[in-house]
Parts: sequence; C-alpha cells; structure tokens
Amino acid sequence: MKGSVVQKRKGSSHWYAILERRDEATGKRVRKWVSLRATGKRQAQIECARIITELKANTFQEPSKVTLAEFFDPWLDHMKSQVSPRSLERYTELARKNIAPLLGQVKISKLKSEQIERAYAVALENGRRDGKGGLSHRTVHHMHRVLKQALAHACRHGLLARNPADSAKPPKVPPKTMQTYDLRQTATLIKAFRPTRMFVPTLLAVLCGLRRGEIAALRWKWVNLDGGDIQVVESAEQTVEGVRYKEPKSGKKRNVRLSATVIEELKEWRLKQAEELLRVGRRPDGDTFVVSQADGSPLQPRSISHEWVRVLAAKKLPRIRFHDLRHAHATHLLASGIHPKIASERLGHSKVGITLDLYSHVMPGMQEDAVAKLDVALKTAMAEKIG
Repeated sequence: MKGSVVQKRKGSSHWYAILERRDEATGKRVRKWVSLRATGKRQAQIECARIITELKANTFQEPSKVTLAEFFDPWLDHMKSQVSPRSLERYTELARKNIAPLLGQVKISKLKSEQIERAYAVALENGRRDGKGGLSHRTVHHMHRVLKQALAHACRHGLLARNPADSAKPPKVPPKTMQTYDLRQTATLIKAFRPTRMFVPTLLAVLCGLRRGEIAALRWKWVNLDGGDIQVVESAEQTVEGVRYKEPKSGKKRNVRLSATVIEELKEWRLKQAEELLRVGRRPDGDTFVVSQADGSPLQPRSISHEWVRVLAAKKLPRIRFHDLRHAHATHLLASGIHPKIASERLGHSKVGITLDLYSHVMPGMQEDAVAKLDVALKTAMAEKIG
C-alpha cells in the first residue's frame, strides 16, 4: 500500500491522504481519498503514515464514519489505565447512559457545539432514564466534563481538528447549601447513637473528619491510643465488583490527632469488640478493622451509609448524609477559630484553598472576630504609646 498527501487548495489547512493498493480479486489499482485534519504538509504526512499502519492492522476507522457512541468504546478502554475503577464506572455510566442516547448517533466529525448545548437542555428537561423529569444541573455538568475529555482524546489521535465541547457552555451549577449539625445537635447525636453500632463510625466522622471510605478501611494498627492519633493510610472504595482498598482521596497519608473524648470511647469500644470476636473464636490483632461486623469482617462503605439512614430515621435530628458529619467537624473547627490550614490537614484536603471554598459560609463570623481582636490590640498599643 502506498500513500501521498495533497492540499485541498493553495493556502488551505485541509489536506487529503491518497491511498493506493491493488485489489486482490481484480488486480486493478484502487485509490482512496481520506480527509486529514492537519495544519501543514509534515503533519499531513505523519497522519497518512499512521492511517496506512492502521489499515494494515485492520484497525482504521474513517473519522467521518465514527459515531460518538462508537468512539466511547475505545476511549473507555483507554481510561481503564487512567482513573480508578469507581471513576471508570461513573464515566461509563455518564457516557453510555446519559450522553449516548442524546448524541450517540452523531458522527464525531459532524458534532457541533450547538448540538451539544441543545443536548444539555434536553437532559435538564427530560434526561432521567425512568422518564420522570430532567437531570440535575450538577449531573449535566459532569456529562460535559466527560464529553470534553473524550473528544480531547479524539483530537490527540487525529480524529478531530478541534474539540466542539470546548466552545459548548454547560449549565451553571447553582451553589449547594451545605447541611450539617451545630454543636448542640452534635452533642445530641453522640448521645443518641451511643447504644448503636453506628456510634464509632459517627465519632470518627464528626469528631475526626474522616471520610466514609477511610472509616471502613481503618485498622487498629493505625490507631495509637497512647500517643493520641490515627494514621489515615487507606480508603475503601465501593465498586460493582466489590470493595478495594486504595490510598486516601488526596493521595497522601495523614495523621489525625484525637481528642480525649475520642480516645476514651475508642478504648472502650476496643474492649467490647475483643469480647465479640472471642465469642466467635477470633483473636483481635493489628489487622482487625476498627469498624466491623460482629464476626470481625469489614463493612462496605455503602453499608455504613445505609445503616446511618436507618438509625437516624428513629432519632429526633435533621436528616443529613453521613458525609455531612465530616462537614460538621470542619465547620466546628473553623467557627472555633482554628486556622484553616489545620482544618485542611485534618480533613485531608490537598490544598487549603479547597477548605476555604467549601466552608466560606463560616468565614464572615471569623472575619468579624478577627477585626474586633485587631481593633482591641491596636487601641491597647496606642494607649501604651501615649502613656
């Protein structure tokens, strides 16, 4: 097989690859023209060579004939090595179940930003798969991120000259009102949950700021009750295939200091858990999960959430998510005047800016307090100087 490149017209950025081969049945020369997305002759020659290689391997698909739904398959295969299994599940769900029904039959070379924006509007109006209304602005925004990333991959591989999702505007996500407990409600929560098996997970979330997956993965060898801290080393991730243990969300291990209350409660729980395990013939050790079933087997992250909902339903407290207990811990820290950097380290945020963005609602009160303290200090200094 031979190939050459030709410019559509002088000064044009549109090039064609001219591919020639002999038909095995007739012996006649067959010529094929393939449109290239190249900015110059050298790039066009590189693209032509790539196409010839793919034709010989029987893996070539003309860009004009590849639909978005067809392109999602190789792209998702590529993403297996780029993201976690749970993230891949979410990408797959958004691509195949949300985006493909709206744009899947469109050839990627024909996809326009206007089409994408119209698809977002349809999704907001009637995008739910059960036919009961539209998707949330946040979900459609996630659809946009996935589509943009997929089409960027197509651009890198020469299937597109430009990414139409770059100029498509996703719906604006309205700010989410954070629901959490104040200190009085937190005290009520701890008292109400003490007789339940959700007591220790609740303490670790609301008094230590641990994530649900970090609580499910925590083992006693990482809990230093004498030194008064916890090492957050792993996190449990829920996938369709089961639970896997991985590094924490930020990618870094961290130490979380424990209050005297938490240390006392964990010591008491360790004794109770040891008695439970001995009754089923198991001796606890460092690898024993802090939060476990009665026989010592680990809990799935979603089991913690399900049990939280079940137990909370019988209590006289506002209905919030288990994850919101972590928000309560951060809010209590900041409202008490703790430096955002310390709060960020306890929560395991990669940057303090994330903490400030998430909990900006606490900042106004902190600013008032800071200004008042500064004013007192300044007046004191001025009085001393005058005297």
